[in-house]
Amino acid sequence: MTDAETSKMTRAKAKAGKSKAISHKHERAAAMQMETAETSKPRIDIEEIGHVGTSVKDGIVSSLKGINEIEAEIVSLVRNIVSNTLRASGEVANEGIAIGKDVMKGAIQATEEVGTGLVLSTKSVAKGVIMGVSDVGGDVLSATRETVKAAVHGASEVGADIGVVAKRAVDGVIEAGVETGGNVLEITKAATTGAIEAAGTIGTTAVTTMKDILLGVVAGVKEVAGAALPHASSQSQPTQPTQPK
Repeated sequence: MTDAETSKMTRAKAKAGKSKAISHKHERAAAMQMETAETSKPRIDIEEIGHVGTSVKDGIVSSLKGINEIEAEIVSLVRNIVSNTLRASGEVANEGIAIGKDVMKGAIQATEEVGTGLVLSTKSVAKGVIMGVSDVGGDVLSATRETVKAAVHGASEVGADIGVVAKRAVDGVIEAGVETGGNVLEITKAATTGAIEAAGTIGTTAVTTMKDILLGVVAGVKEVAGAALPHASSQSQPTQPTQPK
């Protein structure tokens, strides 16, 4: 091999070695970049997620407590207004029937002005009406029927779901009956009658919807009332008198 060939081979090897070194350098740089990218990614902190869940829970609990306080305030407000009005008028029997309609109409107008709250307030308003009528010894059953009818009519006029509003109103008057010691079965009957009568003025579809929604309410009340009533045991059955010998 001549000196020229040897020199050429030496230069070729040197060039190859340099290229290989550059390639290794690029590989190391790429690996470092990937490692940096991996370490810079946000890692999911399980403990932090736990804190977020707790914050959401606390927020919901606070909101629900706020809703309960609002409902209690509405009940108290309506109850006081109804009872004071009936006492002042001196016409408990007559005014008690009409006042439920007037109060519910006022509540619906309030929700229209605010733009929301009809479903939320209906139960509390209905409950307050019946408790107020009961406080002065008024006709609770008639007031119940008229209050629920007014709720259904009002819901229809503003385009709300009459089934949902009716159920809320019925729930409210039932709660009032329970808390005032009234005849819950009769109150439930009056409430459902009022709801169905109101639905009948809207249409046959509304009546069917109303019956389906209120069926569960009535069944639940009957079940609770039946459980509360004493049942005669087989041992308490009267025995046949013995024939004299």
